[in-house]
Amino acid sequence: MPSIPGVPAKTGDGGDRHVLEVRGLTKHYTVGRVGRRKIVRALSDVNLTVERGEVLALVGESGSGKTTFAQTVSRLERPTAGEILVAGQALPRHLNARRLREHRRQVQMIFQDPYSSLDPFHSIRYSVARPLRSFRIVPRRAVQAEVEQLLDQVGLVPGADFLRRYPHELSGGQRQRVGIARALAARPSLILADEPTSMLDVSIRLTMMNLLLDLQRSRSLSLVFITHDLGGARYVSDRIAIMYAGSILEIGPSSEVMGEPRHPYTQLLREAAPDPESELGQGTRFEGHGDPPDLTTLPPGCPFAPRCPFFKDECDQALPDWREVGTAHRVRCVLYE
Repeated sequence: MPSIPGVPAKTGDGGDRHVLEVRGLTKHYTVGRVGRRKIVRALSDVNLTVERGEVLALVGESGSGKTTFAQTVSRLERPTAGEILVAGQALPRHLNARRLREHRRQVQMIFQDPYSSLDPFHSIRYSVARPLRSFRIVPRRAVQAEVEQLLDQVGLVPGADFLRRYPHELSGGQRQRVGIARALAARPSLILADEPTSMLDVSIRLTMMNLLLDLQRSRSLSLVFITHDLGGARYVSDRIAIMYAGSILEIGPSSEVMGEPRHPYTQLLREAAPDPESELGQGTRFEGHGDPPDLTTLPPGCPFAPRCPFFKDECDQALPDWREVGTAHRVRCVLYE
């Protein structure tokens, strides 16, 4: 059986080195009134893996399907089609309560808005302790000490000083640290970080990315870092996957995707990423045009075709097959056929 691009083969010893594998993941939403309903194709046949201990960045514009991917993998949303495998175990389409709890312990999310993701009526102690109690991570008598330790690890020092505070008493960066501590409390194998720095002050974004990397390495976690910033993606990740209109169009090592982007959309994203080493106005500009497509009326071929300056007639026929363009670097574009 041929391998699926973005889905490396399993190890030969019968084990599975992937903490996450998705096959043909599809998510559609129905919108509109009766008689005028439309289908929103938020995800279309996504194939992807995340290896143990790997940081994968999922990059794309707003509306590209990044958050839907995270919500579907975490089972906040039910997929329309496709398979989700965690640690080699397929996730049933219909989960009972026990299986859902097990999945939620293995796969945790860090949300974009650190304020709305915390209950304003409960203290920080309650928010971080809840996973410890729900999943019975530690004995009841050890919960408070574990909460203090988690807060210390995310930079809220001393942790004991934050136990009785409420979300409105913290800054945005502190609230996001609480969100990270809450995710770590479940001791997951995979964390999905959905734009975790986009709502923070620019001055602390790098600090927050370094914190995530330090925790990922010290705990041997796998991390999916969701962002619209290709420069930030390169800083944190081992691999980058480029998503547009619900489809992955390019994937490869971060240095290759950022250093030599192949898909026209990736080139457009790189142009949007600031380069502190270049002078203002220097460099070649990539001339893209238009807006992202309406997900209820996607073109039959490549979804980027209407905006692409390299458009060819075959772009409208079908989404191109994957092409190898480097070391573990693949792209879906007719320019490389």
